[in-house]
Amino acid sequence: MIELPVISQDATQRVKKPNWLRVKLPVGKEYAKVRQLVDTHKLHTICESGNCPNMGECWGAGTATFMILGNVCTRSCTFCAVATGRPPEYDEDEPRRVAEAIKLMEVKHAVITSVNRDELKDKGAEVWYQTVVQTKLASPETTIETLIPDVKANWDALYRMVEGGQEVVSHNMETVESLYRRVRPQAKYERSLEQTRRTKELGKRTKSGIMLGLGETQDQVFKAIDDLVANGLDILTLGQYLQPTKMHIEVAEFIHPETFDMYREEGLKRGLKYVESGPLVRSSYHAERHVNVPI
Repeated sequence: MIELPVISQDATQRVKKPNWLRVKLPVGKEYAKVRQLVDTHKLHTICESGNCPNMGECWGAGTATFMILGNVCTRSCTFCAVATGRPPEYDEDEPRRVAEAIKLMEVKHAVITSVNRDELKDKGAEVWYQTVVQTKLASPETTIETLIPDVKANWDALYRMVEGGQEVVSHNMETVESLYRRVRPQAKYERSLEQTRRTKELGKRTKSGIMLGLGETQDQVFKAIDDLVANGLDILTLGQYLQPTKMHIEVAEFIHPETFDMYREEGLKRGLKYVESGPLVRSSYHAERHVNVPI
């Protein structure tokens, strides 16, 4: 297969971000409205904690991805901007506050994610369940996607997390198998595949995401797609990795938009139902489009 262009980054010199990675500053009336609701209800969003480049666009459209179970993660992934450490006690009232905020925002499709809470016996499953249930009660017409972290093979916790009635269940692979120890040192490639497979066996619409530009090859990306399809994945997002701080893993290369287009086409050919692929694509980008993907 013909190799499409990338912009490489060697160990001694950082390459300036290409023009296709420019993002709009967060401004506007709807952005201000979401900003006020998030602050008033003391909510965490992955938009902020993860330094998402699409925050201005999504908040300007009146949508946000809520992050439950606090904003301190027990994992130390080398790509992620979320704070790492020992989380405080979680707020048992959080499900109600999230549900109330979603209702006030009048969103048609809500995305909910969380930090890893490995220190909790149920990995935060009950908070997950209550958040989905209370959101459905407060906003019956709202569809929900839950982006669930690695449950470390606690399948009872997984089953509790996904039985609240959400329409889409996502779990991100993040990268290809060969880079797992460097990028996700506390996760396992095969375990994340199994989490997707078990979710699919429950009849859910399944979704995952992979970052590109960490040093993976095209063949490794194709293998990851094939592995995900074999384990029941319906929807895949592919986006450019951007280094949050100098303390995080560096960008190996900037992937050209034409290469992202190629991956989209390949993913569909290999059995995925829907592929969202582009430099600025993130897990919850255009998430409202994924809720109606046939399963």
